[in-house]
Amino acid sequence: MKMTRILLLSLMLIPMGLLNAQEKDLGTETVTVVRSYRPTVSEAYKIRPVPSLNDSIVARKIPIQYSIFSVPVASTFVPAKGQAATVAKTEREQLYNTYASFGLGNYTNALADFYTSLDYDRGKQLLDLGFNHFSSRGDIDETFLNTDFYNTNLDITYARRERDWDWNLGAGVSHRKYNWYGLPEDVNETDIPGSIDEAQNYFMAELKGGVDLSDSFFNEGAVLVRGFWDAAGSGEQRMALNGNLELPITQETFTLGIHIDYVGGKFENGPLTQLQSEPGIAYSFLQTGIQPGVVLLRDDLKLELAAKIVVGLDTENNETDFYIYPAVNASYALSEDMAIAYAGVEGGLVQNSYYDFSVQNPFVSPTLMVMPTDRQYEAYLGIRGQLLPELTYNVKGTYRAENFLPLFLLNPENDSRTDEKGYYYGNSFRVFYDDVKTLGLFAELELSVNRNFTLGVNATVNDYNTETGNPAWNLPNLEGSLFMDYQINPNWYFGASLFYVGEREDLASAAAVGIPPEDFPAQIRKLDGFFDVNLHLGYHLNTRLTLFARASNLANNSYQRWANFRVQGLQVLAGASYKFDL
Repeated sequence: MKMTRILLLSLMLIPMGLLNAQEKDLGTETVTVVRSYRPTVSEAYKIRPVPSLNDSIVARKIPIQYSIFSVPVASTFVPAKGQAATVAKTEREQLYNTYASFGLGNYTNALADFYTSLDYDRGKQLLDLGFNHFSSRGDIDETFLNTDFYNTNLDITYARRERDWDWNLGAGVSHRKYNWYGLPEDVNETDIPGSIDEAQNYFMAELKGGVDLSDSFFNEGAVLVRGFWDAAGSGEQRMALNGNLELPITQETFTLGIHIDYVGGKFENGPLTQLQSEPGIAYSFLQTGIQPGVVLLRDDLKLELAAKIVVGLDTENNETDFYIYPAVNASYALSEDMAIAYAGVEGGLVQNSYYDFSVQNPFVSPTLMVMPTDRQYEAYLGIRGQLLPELTYNVKGTYRAENFLPLFLLNPENDSRTDEKGYYYGNSFRVFYDDVKTLGLFAELELSVNRNFTLGVNATVNDYNTETGNPAWNLPNLEGSLFMDYQINPNWYFGASLFYVGEREDLASAAAVGIPPEDFPAQIRKLDGFFDVNLHLGYHLNTRLTLFARASNLANNSYQRWANFRVQGLQVLAGASYKFDL
């Protein structure tokens, strides 16, 4: 009877744990809490240096007779007074819970940042508020349409620490504005219709929450509800629930991940491969999955054996698919921190969304085909560690197979459209899905001499093989970056970063009457690789006030990150940051 009660109680707890979940690909949220540390040391137990003796034999003391013969000595030496050794005290850094920054630059660029973290009840309750804005109203040379943009975000999070668990609840809103200003190079100003409305506005609102338990088999979970829409009549909803359960047994830990993810939305107009705007595009996908596994720890070896079981539902078309993916990874310390070898094979069903596409490429048209990506597997093998105490490294090789990988591709010019939109002149992007196999190599080095100097470099080389035989549109074969941060002295600091993106390929096409989309007249566009060099410099006037200056695109290159979309040249921005307590 007792065992029956225990079993019933366990079954009741399982659905309670399923209500709390976390989405792994939702990004990261960081809450930094800074409090003064008050160390306490308990009084030490002291051992008596001389033990007491209870001896029956006591030796009798014999008196000693002696005399001292003194001789006066003439000397002018006077010994100096002794002085106790001292330890230099470091000044305690003053910490503040709030900062605000503001900066202005050429191209009428403006930057505004505000962040505060308030704690209540001795840190058991935390309230974080963040605001960020960056905008530009400057024009780019030889560009006939408006090129201004701005990006504004507001986030608020409440977190509470309980005895055995922590939880948080947050909300966020954002507004982004961009323009489809990237007309083809052969377009003259006289060819531009006066009816073009090149502005696009994105809006987002979301609620999110999470829970973390310390003494429970239910480890953590999170939930996300997001709404996303634009100024062209498009809208999308996203709801995700994720959780993780852990059950330690002897030296093994049994795990169970739970995943529920829904995305659905619609576009007002049809794809630009259609000569006329037909009724728009609707999509709706639901994923449910579990990931059972076991984690084994043996000396220097860590091994995780798991599998992802996913059911994918296309609710718009009443289709259901079943997937099983590997989730195996291992690491082994060859020589403590000097060399750690790691390897694994992982896969998953990636939930694509209009929101994610707009973040990667803000110049997409609101006429997209949205569908998930079947990442069949990604096998990797690497080694990381330390060459020197100050020098770390990481080298990794990968091989990845993906079905329905989204690639950004220029929309065809479509002069026959009559829906009075500003994105069908070859100045926007669609999503082209292809089956792609990728062989990649990644390497990085980071030198950290001390807290005052950091230098790092990394590079990624990829080779793509597509099912259609087309290039992997807009994916570079080579990417690299270099960064450096240097605290010159307590007042001055300096930093630099360099980014390189290699050549990419795109396709410029034009719609034609009586010709299927795959046969539209088209020409491959090669985009040159580019460097982008950035610097920043700052001066601390005091513990509260800091002056800073930033310079971007120092080479003043008018490169194209996306076809037809030239970037701003040399950009300089200066401002101030102030820290205080609320």
